[in-house]
Amino acid sequence: MILNIHPVTPEVRIVRKAAEVLAAGGIVVYPTDTVYGIGCSIVDKNAIERIYMIKRQRVDKPFSFVCSDLTNISEYAHVSNAAFKIMKHLVPGPYTFILPAARMKQLPKILVSKRKTVGVRVPDSKATLAIVKALGHPILSTSVTDEAGAVLHDPEDIKALYKNVVDLILDGGTLPSEQSTVLDLTGDEPVVVRKGAGDISVLG
Repeated sequence: MILNIHPVTPEVRIVRKAAEVLAAGGIVVYPTDTVYGIGCSIVDKNAIERIYMIKRQRVDKPFSFVCSDLTNISEYAHVSNAAFKIMKHLVPGPYTFILPAARMKQLPKILVSKRKTVGVRVPDSKATLAIVKALGHPILSTSVTDEAGAVLHDPEDIKALYKNVVDLILDGGTLPSEQSTVLDLTGDEPVVVRKGAGDISVLG
């Protein structure tokens, strides 16, 4: 299924449909503030297994959790005061934060087994945030890429490659091809793992 969604003023019925697909164990492609994401519910074991198969990625290479805000991140990660201060300055925005993983007993074992860290995103995308809020918990997510691993930012390319693979594609128009900046906040000082979109001058 392919539906158009307005990235700034997302239609309520489209948001509701995306949340329903995710809650039912479906895989959804959706626009973020950087590139298109492909995601599923973090509580559905079958959906998690399926998204790893689609991306041809080993389960020991974890995807990130896309959250609607910082409120419930402590359910999934240990957040120091210093890390929280940095995150508060940068969210919502084009950043992925690597944090020490919490035990996350409420999630499927495939998602948390031997996981020492967790990547957390709160994108500056009204469409993404609305979907996560409607779902009621984070989305397990990664960037939409082609077979060679190149990021796809044109929805027509995404449709051609993924229309028979995922349950729903949300077309929010062409997006920038720059991925999020990845910041490792597991130590005493923040470390830039990948410089992407977003200003990191706040790090000093």
